Amino acid sequence: MVRVKHALTSVFAALGLLSALVFAQERRPTPYFVAYDHYMEEPGALEIGTSPVLGKVHGLNTFLGALNEFEYGARRWWTTEFYVDWQHTRHEGSLFTGFRFENRFRPFLEPHRINPVLYVEYEHINGADKTLKEIVGFDGKEDLNVPSHEARHEHKREIETKLILSSDIGNWNLSENFIGEKNLNGGRWEFGYAVGVSRPIATPTGKRCAFCRERFGAGVELYGGLGTWGDFTLRGTSQYIAPLLFWVLPSETTIRVSPGWGLTDQSVKTLLRVGVSQEIDDIGRQIAKLFHKN
Repeated sequence: MVRVKHALTSVFAALGLLSALVFAQERRPTPYFVAYDHYMEEPGALEIGTSPVLGKVHGLNTFLGALNEFEYGARRWWTTEFYVDWQHTRHEGSLFTGFRFENRFRPFLEPHRINPVLYVEYEHINGADKTLKEIVGFDGKEDLNVPSHEARHEHKREIETKLILSSDIGNWNLSENFIGEKNLNGGRWEFGYAVGVSRPIATPTGKRCAFCRERFGAGVELYGGLGTWGDFTLRGTSQYIAPLLFWVLPSETTIRVSPGWGLTDQSVKTLLRVGVSQEIDDIGRQIAKLFHKN
């Protein structure tokens, strides 16, 4: 655990220094699974996607948790998103586990060395949720050991906030997220973090090609819990590292894949995340065209 703590401290220090030394350059978004960068959805555009996660750990039933996502660009500085959660656990069946309503606000639209974004989300989920969209507090594999038919009776109404700091360094993107989550039914604030680094394989030129190197990208995410209010610590928390690959098609369909591994005894041993999303520009006009044709 001491080695993990020292490694994380070194990573944060290096990333923070790197962000402070360079200027940001605007470029197309790079899709993370857990971390967020400073890119907002285009105004009037709708992105529809799904991002399931397959989890496996010794002694627990293998599970699949999934998010169905609907992201809309309300303004240049405001992106809103609605999630529907469900899960399937081996030998336990499938069930709907709740919904989330997210909003992201970018106070400064011009690019800076570090681009801040403010994030707030309302979650109405039950205890059987296994999407692992974020790791906070002392979340761990033992929380997943409760049978789904029992865990579904635990109702959670939570507020989640994030401070997102994102920088572009040439073709690289570096994003650092600090997470605070509070159950509205009681309990302490729980904290977590997510750090992402990514880049396209080649410098983007705007070519409309499917297999150009610039359409492919890679990166890595590091995320985990940071304890609670009054007990801010790495001890006894889950920590994960996950490389990622992504492919952006000319149709603006994005395909992502990310295998992840737990770094501590409290973590799920292996996670496999897959994501597919489609962006629809000017969704209002597209819907109007459909009605006009009829």
